[in-house]
Amino acid sequence: MKPLTKAEEEIMHVLWKLKKTSVKEVIEHLPEPKPAYNTVSTIVRILENKGFVDHEQDGKGYLYFPIVKINDYSNASINKLVDGYFQGSFKSMVSFFMKKNDISLAELEDILKEINTKKDTL
Repeated sequence: MKPLTKAEEEIMHVLWKLKKTSVKEVIEHLPEPKPAYNTVSTIVRILENKGFVDHEQDGKGYLYFPIVKINDYSNASINKLVDGYFQGSFKSMVSFFMKKNDISLAELEDILKEINTKKDTL
């Protein structure tokens, strides 16, 4: 999966939220200052070229929709993070975040419960 720039990722989050939409509607959901229509249109076409988005005709314009699921993108991003910064070790990543972000004991117990639940379903 090709990496996304910050701007591309921001637009993808809008597309994942709206499911199928026009460039104008994407702009309405972006924070201030709003980018120019041509800027967003160009980024959407780049996302289409990267295989993240497709479109369908809607009158004289187009409606765009994501073809990559947010979960698939999230998994690929997390794996890239783990491989790039933690030598492929999820244990190292969790340890890092525990030390740097003061995870509470209750949060850690919740994480362990989720892991154990997932392990039981495998």
